[in-house]
Amino acid sequence: MSGLDYERLVLAAGPCGLMAAALDAALPYATQRKQFGQAIGEFQLIQAKLADMYTRLQSSRAYVYAVAAAADSGLPADRKDCASVILMAAENATQSALDAIQILGGNGYINDYPTGRLLRDAKLYEIGAGTSEIRRYLIGRELFKESSEGRLKHV
Repeated sequence: MSGLDYERLVLAAGPCGLMAAALDAALPYATQRKQFGQAIGEFQLIQAKLADMYTRLQSSRAYVYAVAAAADSGLPADRKDCASVILMAAENATQSALDAIQILGGNGYINDYPTGRLLRDAKLYEIGAGTSEIRRYLIGRELFKESSEGRLKHV
């Protein structure tokens, strides 16, 4: 267990904030923007994107809290969970930012709205404290090591 493992865990909270901000940008826009005589939030595909954004946020938040609670309990944080939680949260944040941009259409791309910045910020979490590829490598390596030593805790 290293300081980098704890860093990954702490950093995993950031993407949760970005996902909340993406929802905060997309929901009012979907309510106010009219197309074909109705709010775009009335369209099922927009609702599906919003539902996916909400689900990503809640599942990432729950995972971050669970891994943080385990680390806070005095037990050493699990390396694969620290890598996994930042991997999941970061990739979910990137996808949620992309969905927010899509919901806002052309407005999502311009600097008058925060969605472009949210995407750049989310993507950084896929790179910092080890890239997504390194995180996958760490998770796979730890799973294989635990399995080969007969001490795999849970899958």
